[in-house]
Amino acid sequence: MKKTISLILAALFGVCLIMPAAMAATIAPGEQRITMGADLSDAQRASIYEFFGVERGTIKELTVTNSEERSYLEGLIPDERLGRVALSCVYITVLDAGSGIKVETNNINWCTEQMYINAMITAGIADASVKVSAPYPLSGTAALTGIYKAYEDITGEKLDEDAKAAAAEELITTGELAEFIGSEEATRLINELKKILNNIKSMTDDEVRAEIRRIAAQCNISVTDSQVEQLLTLCRTLQNLDVENLQSRLLGWLDTVDKLSSVSSWFAKIWRSVLEFLTSIFGGFFGKGK
Repeated sequence: MKKTISLILAALFGVCLIMPAAMAATIAPGEQRITMGADLSDAQRASIYEFFGVERGTIKELTVTNSEERSYLEGLIPDERLGRVALSCVYITVLDAGSGIKVETNNINWCTEQMYINAMITAGIADASVKVSAPYPLSGTAALTGIYKAYEDITGEKLDEDAKAAAAEELITTGELAEFIGSEEATRLINELKKILNNIKSMTDDEVRAEIRRIAAQCNISVTDSQVEQLLTLCRTLQNLDVENLQSRLLGWLDTVDKLSSVSSWFAKIWRSVLEFLTSIFGGFFGKGK
């Protein structure tokens, strides 16, 4: 009997070891996908692959249609901006845990790299390198759908639908604010609001409006009444998500940015010290840019 129990426990222990490994394998670092807009011409498709630096056929390719793009964006932006064709493309690579999110864009003239990063954090995507491209300058809003589709195909699991919709709303709100107050300012303001979503849940609309104006003033940002209303609407959407996880992902990302900034600053100081040392020995030859 004791031998039987021992065998059962050993088997269970083995399953416990295998299961995490199997789950990790679904999102193993290095996994890649490409999503291509369904309405690209052959020449456009070739130019996109050239930007991605990938030979077609070497990475699994998925197709994104305009109807799929509209499932998240319709009603959030003017119909003429959304269009009737799918042209945005995405190349995503899973990174090691803790690497954060990296984004590079080509022919994207409205969505910034930071806007994509924040939307991905809200949607529940982590540790990924993403390239977004189009055959000619486009807003890039529809590319978010391609990011979702590629990431879900890699993991084999669906991202939370409410989180995906909220991330799309955040992307559009940030972009529209950025047109008036600047991209960096819009991103910072929304991130500050995301940090206090737990408190916002219990606030009245007037209290949230006051909090938006207070944070904007702290950040030296001027917002209009209509922009306050837009931010209020976004806050009410975001508060219905898993706020604790959202804030954890956000703070993790900001911590990664701080660390990278510190390393960059350290190297800059070292380089300045080297230049000063060389200048003291060889005179003005170094550091003059000749």
